[in-house]
Amino acid sequence: MKNQYNKTITACFVGYIVQAVVNNFTPLLFLFFQKSYHVPISQITLLVTFNFGIQLLVDLLSVRFIDKIGYRVSMIAAHALAAAGLLLLTVLPEILPVPFIGILIAVMIYAIGGGLLEVLVSPVVEACPSDNKEKAMSLLHSFYCWGHAGVVLLSTLFFYAAGIDNWKILAIIWAVIPIGNAFVFAKVPIVPLLEDGETGLGLKELFRLKVFWILLIMMICAGASEQAVSQWASAFAEKGLGISKAAGDLAGPMAFAILMGTSRLFYGKYGDRINLDHFMIYSCLLCILSYLGISLFRAPLLNLIACAVCGLSVGIMWPGTFSKASAALPKGGTAMFALLALGGDMGCAGGPTLVGMISDSLGDNLKMGILAGIIFPVLLLLGILRCKKGNTLS
Repeated sequence: MKNQYNKTITACFVGYIVQAVVNNFTPLLFLFFQKSYHVPISQITLLVTFNFGIQLLVDLLSVRFIDKIGYRVSMIAAHALAAAGLLLLTVLPEILPVPFIGILIAVMIYAIGGGLLEVLVSPVVEACPSDNKEKAMSLLHSFYCWGHAGVVLLSTLFFYAAGIDNWKILAIIWAVIPIGNAFVFAKVPIVPLLEDGETGLGLKELFRLKVFWILLIMMICAGASEQAVSQWASAFAEKGLGISKAAGDLAGPMAFAILMGTSRLFYGKYGDRINLDHFMIYSCLLCILSYLGISLFRAPLLNLIACAVCGLSVGIMWPGTFSKASAALPKGGTAMFALLALGGDMGCAGGPTLVGMISDSLGDNLKMGILAGIIFPVLLLLGILRCKKGNTLS
């Protein structure tokens, strides 16, 4: 039976690769869409906001319907929507009078799938019998990083070999992954998050708990700490080192993703020997130092190295906060996981926005924008220290 649950966990790993595909494939085509479909850059920029906005909405609404329709049906639907969005991306812009509307519809459909995956995958893994749930959670979240790095690398190689004009072939290839994984989820065993007869905490009950609010703020800061640098890593590589966009994407975001995944893989392998609180505290301190390095080093190469080190430092933040929430609130249920996912997405959107706003107000000074973003790892560190004093805060 345990081997059967290993299949469930493996399917969840692939689920996070699917989420990485839907979040990171289309942005690689933005400039191509701008040229071939004559879409202005202002509308292209809207696609990122729209994608994460839809995922935020799904995070919020999922509290009401996932428990009613069940995890299996929800998981299959999430994969089907992710695949449908990728496939429609190759068709709708060609057949609709306004190509941008076609792109927007496709993004909306796969964003619903991505939002569902974010809410579903972690609790499914948390519910599976395992010797060390913190290790499993960290290993799970590493697969988003490997998916992110793989999408950038394999797509870049495909565009180089076959030409970016053949991007539709690649979109269909990426869509095969969620289609296949949907069939897997139709068969693997899925354990209920709570025992039969038990009900998870409701929204009002969660909102009354001080520890939940601390964990929610930690989740916001985890997402913000990660994306405030990740979203700007390519710009650092291109402008600071004067290299091409393709090389900048490989040296910036992909290096960040690989080191973030390495951190999660390391804890996933050795987590049973490591105190989670200590690992998160040291990671926060390293993150603060990396932010200072990005902002204050004068050599562009050192700035880029600090960006990569930041990827290493933020790896444990998101899965570690999930694990701490599961331990502190074992009856949190679907509502807790959905709200934490919502908080994480808010941080992913808010972190880069703060950096961009501060940078713009200081004359496009990106270094000072990232220096302002240091507030996120600092707040996360304070949250860990507060929770460390007692998980029964009320």
